[in-house]
Amino acid sequence: MTTELAPIDPRLRISGVSLAVSDIARSVDFYERVLGLPLTAREPDRALLGPQPEHPALALGGLARPTPAPAHSTGLFHVAWLHPSREALAAAVERIARAGWPIEGASDHGVSEALYLSDPDGLGIEIYADRPREQWQRADGDGDGDGDGIEMVTRPLDVGDLLASARLGAGSTREAGATVGHVHLKVADVPRASAFYRDALGFREQARLPGAAFLAADGYHHHVGLNSWQSSGASAPPDSAPGLRAVEFELGDSDALAALEHRLTAVGPAPLALQREQGRVSVSDPDGDRLVFHARK
Repeated sequence: MTTELAPIDPRLRISGVSLAVSDIARSVDFYERVLGLPLTAREPDRALLGPQPEHPALALGGLARPTPAPAHSTGLFHVAWLHPSREALAAAVERIARAGWPIEGASDHGVSEALYLSDPDGLGIEIYADRPREQWQRADGDGDGDGDGIEMVTRPLDVGDLLASARLGAGSTREAGATVGHVHLKVADVPRASAFYRDALGFREQARLPGAAFLAADGYHHHVGLNSWQSSGASAPPDSAPGLRAVEFELGDSDALAALEHRLTAVGPAPLALQREQGRVSVSDPDGDRLVFHARK
């Protein structure tokens, strides 16, 4: 039974994402200059970026003949870049503003403070900083639960107060080391997708909103967000459209990777193409998004 299997490794983190883009030079400029990610490798149709050269947080691949993604399709809602402090987030906001790039939204989610924008292909981006875990509200209201039932809200963000926390001219995404904190996906059916991440992979559902679910390891508010706000009953966009190509998850060690592989086989045939290769296990979720798991080295 699924309930008898161990949950996914609590040491899990998202080590990176791969995106297909329509204009590699334009996207490299955006992610390096506007978002502040250091460029670590560049080829004609590929680029790697991130604060740790040995572990790129972002892989960009150029499309030869790009086509727009249908408005009503599954795929990426946003990649969320986690900043290590409120001050680092404020400095990132200042840099984006200096670059003249539009910020499309700003929200206080209780567990975090977040701002939203889009990359040159219209792919969603969140930049955020977490509040301390002891301040997160739980379903029982005592604020010190084991991670179940985290209360997530959407209130207007006090951007002025956030910016006041930044030291003048100090800090940036490049210096602070922003990492991928979570990915939020557009799915055709939230209960179906949530069941896959919960039962097949061993994530725990932490919060649910109308048309959305949020799942995580180790009591985090979410490593994976799922919504059908624009994609209920939809299919995946064509391969020629810019979008998400893979999410890379890092587990604590090889034993944790073996445990996940055991779990995927124990719950029955994987919904889509389980693959094993050179210390990596990959599987597609019910909407076709590729998830790659590897052990920390």
